[in-house]
Amino acid sequence: MEKSHGQNLARRLSEMPANLMTPTRFAQEVAVVLEKRGVKVIARDRKWIEEQKMGAFLSVTRGSEEPPDGPEQGVEGGPLVLVGKGVTFDSGGISLKPSSNMDKMRADMTGAACVVATVAAVAALGLPIKMVGLTPLCENMPSGKATKPGDVVTAMHGTTIQGDNTDAEGRLILADVLCYADTLNPRAVLDMATLTVDGFGWGVQRWEEAGGVTGDRVWRMPLFELYHKQMTKPTVADIDNISKQAGAGGSCVAAAFLKEFVKCPQWAHLDIAGVHGEQG
Repeated sequence: MEKSHGQNLARRLSEMPANLMTPTRFAQEVAVVLEKRGVKVIARDRKWIEEQKMGAFLSVTRGSEEPPDGPEQGVEGGPLVLVGKGVTFDSGGISLKPSSNMDKMRADMTGAACVVATVAAVAALGLPIKMVGLTPLCENMPSGKATKPGDVVTAMHGTTIQGDNTDAEGRLILADVLCYADTLNPRAVLDMATLTVDGFGWGVQRWEEAGGVTGDRVWRMPLFELYHKQMTKPTVADIDNISKQAGAGGSCVAAAFLKEFVKCPQWAHLDIAGVHGEQG
């Protein structure tokens, strides 16, 4: 029963209209849901994000009037860290998305919704799993203050990033939060995000076995060195947020980008964009 409650929680959060599920409202929902289950929730507002020098995360938030947030949830602290992308509405920023399916971008925070639902279910079931959930929240909007294509920002651990496409914003947010996750000394890190359509990570056999039990399909994609090389040739920064090479595998490039910000060898990246909707 608690598992189904968790699944429905993730669905409800993901499908709420963006005007009713802003970053602030999402953070409030997290506190209400998890504190009822005895989970400690720590507020992480803009001031804290600035103090951590999360320049990549902050660059995504500049175009929106809605303040960013990043509630941290813990089940006794612990060696497992879950990170979920929480863009409550993604217009693409200056690199504006086509209008035809933009309404679906209310669900660009499905990764964060899944993290909250997982933490809630683990706590409710009393499972002997120690974990921390990190859910960076913001909107990606165009405005006179928005980050422009080609701008350079600095991530938490000092890497400079040339953001040539502001619609590749999820990886910028995750980059900083994955850096922060490493400060928690995790034994394993799992990030979930609606980035492209694929997934990568360690222990793929376990994912496939688990998927066979739950009915969730898993497809492992390659994480070759060539994808890293495609991003490390920008003109004025250490790394680019996209590849300029024709025919480059966008999903593979996104995962290779995130890998630059993870120290924990036990890391998995689940790209859930292809399965977060009713047709997935």
